[in-house]
Amino acid sequence: MFGQAFNAAKEYEQVDLESSVVAASPIQLVILLYDGAISACKTAVIHIHANHSEKKGAAISKAIMIIESGLRLSLDKDVGGEVAENLDAMYRYMSDRLYYANLKKQTEPVQEVIDLLVDLRSAWVAIGKNPVAAERHALSNRTVANFGKNP
Repeated sequence: MFGQAFNAAKEYEQVDLESSVVAASPIQLVILLYDGAISACKTAVIHIHANHSEKKGAAISKAIMIIESGLRLSLDKDVGGEVAENLDAMYRYMSDRLYYANLKKQTEPVQEVIDLLVDLRSAWVAIGKNPVAAERHALSNRTVANFGKNP
């Protein structure tokens, strides 16, 4: 009985997430990527403390995938200029720290990445509240301008 309730809750959660993505503005999509990376990192910390190597590795891999394939890969350095270059370096640094944390089974590098992601997420939230800034900064990230389109 609990298995069915759990499965139903997971399905509802998935539908809710998909609905959020479909209804989201480009800025909100970037924020959702930050939320996913932050969540994966927090999960990794829990699994490091519990000494669950496989689950730790899966959570860190998920965070790296979001950072690399969702955030970093979508940067448009030609349009975004210095902002995009700085974000690229920051995302590369975050991935490196997560690789290190995975190898050394340490929470400190993961927490460092969480702190960076939270700060960047806050900046995107602030940008999203200012339509002029949103238009200007959105150009630095193809995720914002072209989310869902083929590159």
